[in-house]
Amino acid sequence: MSRAVRLAVAGVCAALAGLVAAMVAGGAATPRIIPGLPDEGTLTRWALPVSKLTMDVAGVLTVGLLLTATVFLPSDKGLLSKPAQVYVRAAAWTALLWALAAASSLVFSLSETLGIPVAEALGGNELTSYASQVPQGISLTLVVLFGTAIALFSRGAITTGASGGLLVLALATLMPPALTGHSSSAPNHSLATTGVALHLAVLSLWVGGLLLLCAHALRGAPHLDLAAGRFSRMALWCFIGTGLSGLFSALARLTSVAELFTTSYGLILVAKAVAFTVLGVLGWWHRRRTLPELSAGRPGAFVRLAGAEGLIMLLAVGLAVALSRTAPPPLLDQPLDRAFELLGYVMPPPVSVANLVTLWWFDLFFAVIAVVLAGLYGAGVARLARRGDRWPVGRTISWGVGVLLLVLATQSGVARYAPVLFSVHMAEHMVLSMLVPIFLVLGAPVTLALRALKPAARRGDRGPREWIMAILHSRITKVVTHPAVATILFVTSTYMLYFTPLFTSAMEEHLGHIAMTLHFLLSGCLFFWVIIGVDPAPTRLPYVGRLLLLFVTMPFHAFFGIALMNMGTVIAAEWYDQLGRTWGTSGLTDQSTGGGIAWAFGEIPTLIVLIALAFQWYRDEDRTARRADRRADARAAKVGGTGDAALDAYNAYLAKLNKMDSLDKTGKE
Repeated sequence: MSRAVRLAVAGVCAALAGLVAAMVAGGAATPRIIPGLPDEGTLTRWALPVSKLTMDVAGVLTVGLLLTATVFLPSDKGLLSKPAQVYVRAAAWTALLWALAAASSLVFSLSETLGIPVAEALGGNELTSYASQVPQGISLTLVVLFGTAIALFSRGAITTGASGGLLVLALATLMPPALTGHSSSAPNHSLATTGVALHLAVLSLWVGGLLLLCAHALRGAPHLDLAAGRFSRMALWCFIGTGLSGLFSALARLTSVAELFTTSYGLILVAKAVAFTVLGVLGWWHRRRTLPELSAGRPGAFVRLAGAEGLIMLLAVGLAVALSRTAPPPLLDQPLDRAFELLGYVMPPPVSVANLVTLWWFDLFFAVIAVVLAGLYGAGVARLARRGDRWPVGRTISWGVGVLLLVLATQSGVARYAPVLFSVHMAEHMVLSMLVPIFLVLGAPVTLALRALKPAARRGDRGPREWIMAILHSRITKVVTHPAVATILFVTSTYMLYFTPLFTSAMEEHLGHIAMTLHFLLSGCLFFWVIIGVDPAPTRLPYVGRLLLLFVTMPFHAFFGIALMNMGTVIAAEWYDQLGRTWGTSGLTDQSTGGGIAWAFGEIPTLIVLIALAFQWYRDEDRTARRADRRADARAAKVGGTGDAALDAYNAYLAKLNKMDSLDKTGKE
């Protein structure tokens, strides 16, 4: 038996050991069975977690294979190398296993939900209804569909763009089952849901990358030192992200530190924390000792340490599956309030300026986005400063203002009142779609990244700078950045959201609310990039065309506001009725106020855009004039003139007069 096979068997045993131990300790393996109540049976009780463990491991391996092929191994002008193509084809098999394990989990989940053995659960039409109507069933069905799609498309992927797209799809496929478990029913379900999503994404990159790196080393494949160096840089951020997301997830479910040691759920969390700490120590040892030895051509120590680290990671995956099978401790003092169940917090007091300023609400998703935007931009400016390059202070200030407005719109009292009052929601919408994007676009982040990032060390390979260039020149970017497409997305999406049932669905689901808010931000950035963008773009309008596009687009928001003010029914009335708000104006009056905000708000961004556009136009004309002067001077230098035809003719005329005057004087003499 080869070392690779032995390591794989040891990994499977470690994952199963972690699963069994945690299920026994947490009580999921031996539940109390009350006679006369439904019981799914021992087969389902054990087969369901094993199926979910297989599904998770197959998903992590698929992510690791695609990550290694796309990012860790070098490419040649966008084409995957031969070892990378081998990993992409292997991802087709792991993705197929992923889909089959999800289908098995779907069957056993139905058995557990109905409380009957598997044979009885498959006897009727319950499986179809469960897969299409119940959130847990729908999530597993999505994994089956997406896993099958990854398996099919991986067979023919030969470019880094294709494998990168499959990697994004694989990361998205990991999310649905996790987001329909305990996280969706936690008291602070917004924090729990976002924490689980972030935790799962960074953990799958970390675990999958290490497992495939270890397999790459055991195969003796080329470029191990390069792949290990790239993984090490990514692993540090994954370690930080895993720790923070795990902490926030625990805070969303536990009410005291004592529950870590007095409940089964808390004890499994402690076990995961211990494994996480050990992995951090091993990662530090990797960076300090084994990576230098690997660069020196001695991979033995790296393989041994990476193998041990991989076993601990698989053990942690088993603990995570068992944790998902263990109910978190109940919230004893939870208010009997429908608003608390929907929002994650009790109904706030009547809205006022003081409450909007003081009653902040932490949104983990947009807090991470704000930190990442500020951190990456600051790092780019600092790198240019260390290199001695100058970066305009105005762009830095503009970016900082945009990030600050993003924080105020998503973390302050505005975020707390936005789900409760349509008027506050509309104000948040206007800020995120029409104010924040202006300052972010004027910050020129793409230009900063292209100047700050170094080209790839290997010719033809793709580093971060090359990926940015590839995305800028991709067909998708050319389509979505076309002025007509960007304008249609910016204008029509608002009407489609509020005048269809989409708004109600987005308000009722936390993920839907995130998608809606993120769409406001991205569509605004796309539109204002076309109008006042400093960064390079596939399609550039002349300044007159930009002015016309601005003046044509902005009235549509005014029409939208007027339509809201004249409506006789409340949008998303089901959502607002469930909250049971007893203070303030009626829903229809508040909706009319929101329409007034939408109608009047457009003047502020229009004025800012006009000022920015006038300044850019002036600077462009000035640069054009100076460029023309330089070209004229260069031509004149070749022929001995000044470059100005009229001035040259006048100088020649004066010289002729001077010569004639000299001849007259000579003749008189």
